[in-house]
Amino acid sequence: MIHKPIILLLGKNGQVGFELQKILPCHGVMYAFGREDFDLSDLSYLREVVRNICPDVVVNASAYTAVDKAESESQVTYGINAGVPELLAKELAISGGLLVHYSTDYVFDGLKSGWYTESDIPNPQSVYGKSKFAGECQIALSGCRYLIFRTSWVFGTHGGNFAKTILRLAKERECLNVVADQHGAPTSASLIADVSSRILARYWQESDRDCFPYGVYHLTAIGETNWYEYAKFVVDYARKEGVVLHLQPSAIKAITSSDYPVSAQRPGNSRLDCGKLRRTFGLTLPDWQVDMACVLKKIISDEASVKG
Repeated sequence: MIHKPIILLLGKNGQVGFELQKILPCHGVMYAFGREDFDLSDLSYLREVVRNICPDVVVNASAYTAVDKAESESQVTYGINAGVPELLAKELAISGGLLVHYSTDYVFDGLKSGWYTESDIPNPQSVYGKSKFAGECQIALSGCRYLIFRTSWVFGTHGGNFAKTILRLAKERECLNVVADQHGAPTSASLIADVSSRILARYWQESDRDCFPYGVYHLTAIGETNWYEYAKFVVDYARKEGVVLHLQPSAIKAITSSDYPVSAQRPGNSRLDCGKLRRTFGLTLPDWQVDMACVLKKIISDEASVKG
């Protein structure tokens, strides 16, 4: 009898977790949990779950992502973003399993003029960024087999995100101010899940798992934009799809980060160089506009179906 790999997915109802739920079952037997199933900050219970399931792979799509709220809730933030991956990594270091973990552009300070590579030294400026980097460090120190994918500006059909917020505001308002001095690449949850699946497929095919190229990889769509241009793209696309909006793209005004004060500092430069990922695994990544158009079409279609 052929052994089917056992996969444990955490964060099943987040943007990325939602997409992973669709794709991971093709790799084996999946056990998926979200915050409604148990409290992730209860590390003793999490350890019990891991030991009872004995997974070959743990995919950790869970995270505390309320960036501004994290500034006043550092203990909870660190517990989920650093404590959870530390526990998972230590358990897998013992069992020999693989940990797939997702991190963020916030591990960098955003001051570099060019694109960030995996060899650049992180310098997080927010509680969220520091907690995510702490999680990365704990994984690396554990000695487990791991893949850490740093991504940026995640959006998708499920859950809240910038693209959905802009669509909603465009139906309600006739003018809008959007920050134009923060640069990055919008990346769909479906792209992240698809790339994760492709790399996992290669992992299963590896005859000598010790030779697999583990480590940290940057994973985003190709190209760059800023939040202002991103908002204009969303509004323009929605109009072309026949969505009735009050907001014209020309009525979106570019502002600076200083014009829009928030609790947590955002990186001015969130551009991640994905060359290592593409070279190592032979992957072709889509331009952010292509990636976004596919997801926006689905978001608009889903909203129309609900109304219909």
